[in-house]
Amino acid sequence: MSPTTDARTLTVRISRGTESPQFSTYAVPWRDNQTVLDVVTEVQRTLEPTLSYRFACRVGVCGSCAMTVNGKPRWTCRTHVSRVEEGGTLTIEPLRNMPRIKDLVVDMKEFFDKWRKAGNTFAGTATRADPPALISPQTKQRKMADAAIECINCGVCYAACDVVSWDRNYLGPAALNRAWTLYNDERHADRKGVLKQATAGGGCNSCHTHGNCTSHCPVDLSPTGSIAGLKRNALLQFLKRD
Repeated sequence: MSPTTDARTLTVRISRGTESPQFSTYAVPWRDNQTVLDVVTEVQRTLEPTLSYRFACRVGVCGSCAMTVNGKPRWTCRTHVSRVEEGGTLTIEPLRNMPRIKDLVVDMKEFFDKWRKAGNTFAGTATRADPPALISPQTKQRKMADAAIECINCGVCYAACDVVSWDRNYLGPAALNRAWTLYNDERHADRKGVLKQATAGGGCNSCHTHGNCTSHCPVDLSPTGSIAGLKRNALLQFLKRD
């Protein structure tokens, strides 16, 4: 059975363009259980075929549909209109802190470059000939790594971060969250190297602990906690030096 249609109309303001974007306003039917991604898709299919945006899975797995909705970065496929509309209006923009390609599509190259700069490539100590490492899920290190490991690099935390917006050298919460998981992974060959890169210029010490990354994370991770862990362990390492 098709979803029921509300008699009301939803007003949708979408940021369009590239270097000098402007808002275009559209009117779409207000449907039950409608997500923000449903709304953007309806605008593109029925009103504005040149509208550019990203999406893939539509079920909250890939994170590619992230946009700014009424001022906050969100996964649009998991955001119901009824939770975020303001007076029957949605204002939709691309993610902050990343260059716009067109309309709602951003260039994430800088985001991933910083992710690599934080030393986030896993380097194992074992070879293919070695048996699988036996890692107890009950160890303190494994629990800390597990608490942060579900990040899928959607960029929502990066877009929510105020420090990123004014310090372009800051690596950002996603990159540092990943560094924390590697630092706690006993299979990683260069844990000290990860900590060194994560605490270098633009690293974890640039974080002001506003907590925006944690409050906006769609999968309830705490990059704020991961960054605090990096700071704490860097300080302990410094104090233990001869």
